[in-house]
Amino acid sequence: MTAFKIPLRQYVGLLRHYLRSQRSSIMGLAVLLVAGLAMQLVNPQLIRYFIDSAQQAETNEALWIAAALFIGVSLLQQLVTVAATYISENVGWIATNKLRGDVAEHCLRLDMTFHKSHTTGSIIERVDGDINALANFFSNFVITLASNLLLVVGILILLFREGWIVGAGMSVFVVLAIYAIQYIRKFAIPHWGKLRQISADFYGFLSEHLEGTEDTRANGASDFVMHKFFSLLRVWLPVRIRAFLGWAAMWITTLVVFAIGNAVAFALSAYLWRNGSITIGTVYMIFYYTELMAKPIEKIRTQMEDLQKADASIVRIRQLLDTEPAIRDGAGTPLPAGPLPVTLDDVTFAYESGKATLDGIDFRLEPGQVLGLLGRTGSGKTTLARLMLRFYDPQSGVIRLGDVPIRDAKLYDLRRRVGMVTQSIEIFQGTVRDNLTFYDSAISDERIVRVLGELGLDSWFRSLPDGLDSKLESGGGGLSAGEAQLLAFARVFLTDPGLVILDEASSRLDPATEQRLEAAVTKLLHGRTCIIIAHRLATVQRADCILILDNGRIAEFGNRETLAADPESRFSRMLEVGMEEVLA
Repeated sequence: MTAFKIPLRQYVGLLRHYLRSQRSSIMGLAVLLVAGLAMQLVNPQLIRYFIDSAQQAETNEALWIAAALFIGVSLLQQLVTVAATYISENVGWIATNKLRGDVAEHCLRLDMTFHKSHTTGSIIERVDGDINALANFFSNFVITLASNLLLVVGILILLFREGWIVGAGMSVFVVLAIYAIQYIRKFAIPHWGKLRQISADFYGFLSEHLEGTEDTRANGASDFVMHKFFSLLRVWLPVRIRAFLGWAAMWITTLVVFAIGNAVAFALSAYLWRNGSITIGTVYMIFYYTELMAKPIEKIRTQMEDLQKADASIVRIRQLLDTEPAIRDGAGTPLPAGPLPVTLDDVTFAYESGKATLDGIDFRLEPGQVLGLLGRTGSGKTTLARLMLRFYDPQSGVIRLGDVPIRDAKLYDLRRRVGMVTQSIEIFQGTVRDNLTFYDSAISDERIVRVLGELGLDSWFRSLPDGLDSKLESGGGGLSAGEAQLLAFARVFLTDPGLVILDEASSRLDPATEQRLEAAVTKLLHGRTCIIIAHRLATVQRADCILILDNGRIAEFGNRETLAADPESRFSRMLEVGMEEVLA
């Protein structure tokens, strides 16, 4: 078995980056921990003084002083512990939340290839589960480890003051204890990494199938899903057992080490007391220090346990953060204002180096024109739309909006100027305003209401109890398919794009809603370029040009009226026999 090898500089780099803004809290925590350490070293001295005074003093004054000091120091130590715990938890949560935000933002920047190859659950497990495992690493790992090591050193120094035999004996015990704990640790580390990976796989599977519950039930696949569920649990259990046994081995090793330490302390104290070298109070102090030494060694053990969990989590988080998006942001060439002309110059694209989905696509769409994009399922229509938004980049060829290659534009600018409406609508849990603007405060409420009115949603809007502050359910619960589709249109037009892509956008609408939408779209598309991906002829009646794809190649491209009048054209045959028949 091999342990994870994480360079020290990666630990230091993480701590420096995510704790930099909390220097004052870290310094305060360090002061509190050192103060607590000093009080832990003082208390055994007070107890020795109390016991020896009880045997020798003729009055109780010394006993009262010793007792008062002991109680006062103990209470102050508890207050210091509470304050240190509060600060360390704050430090840990602030640091991990910042890291969680960075990882989530990085995932959002990654391209569709990454998201298609990772389930939602596995990504959530990395963003949340792995980072939660680092909470203690960020909160007090270095300071607590250092303070516990200082406590052990302080105890050994005080024991050496009582006699070199006691100091040397306990020093040997400490060295052997730390070596034993470190030795047993390496057998547990690999299992924590496997455990976190299996956990991510399990929650990814669970998330995927919970989202598709309706399809699973409708197709009678519940038994298969449950079989897979229990199969993953069967794989998970032995790894969980091995990880637990690794933890148990460290715990048992610690108990055995502490028992040996007590035996050594007992033997040395008995020998020195019999020789008259130490008092009864000193004997108790040695035992107290031995028991006290168990705490920092135990803490060091748990810190090592946290470190082995952090090892696995840091590896996985580092791998995720090191994953570079295939889609690089452009240099920032601005896109032209107004309706965007579209040019594709010999564009070829294939998913995962397979057969080309688009092969040598060449066409130009003039500004303000509407293109009807037709073709069989799998011909590359939706892929073409994804390339326009740079969800993917073609392997060869250039896509231009105006005279600007889209690779040269900033992704943010590109996706503000190109709007897309699909038949699959995502409604998020939140207000109507947030669902329409995606938290863009620059979009005024008046403009939102105006667009809703233009889309024929004014009566629906007036029925909302809190207007734009009304809450929508995740997944669009409480909305009809038509209402959800119209809200998707509203989202796009609020960004005022120069190019609009409608990918089967009216396929879920009833005839009455579709008719209402057609009138609204006519108005809203004025002064914009548009690409309409459709399976129905009625949808492309507004098109100026028709582009028909067949197996990733352009089968036909031209003016709609010209193609319709040409009896030899594919589009003309579609009009004669029905597009559904031709594309079947």
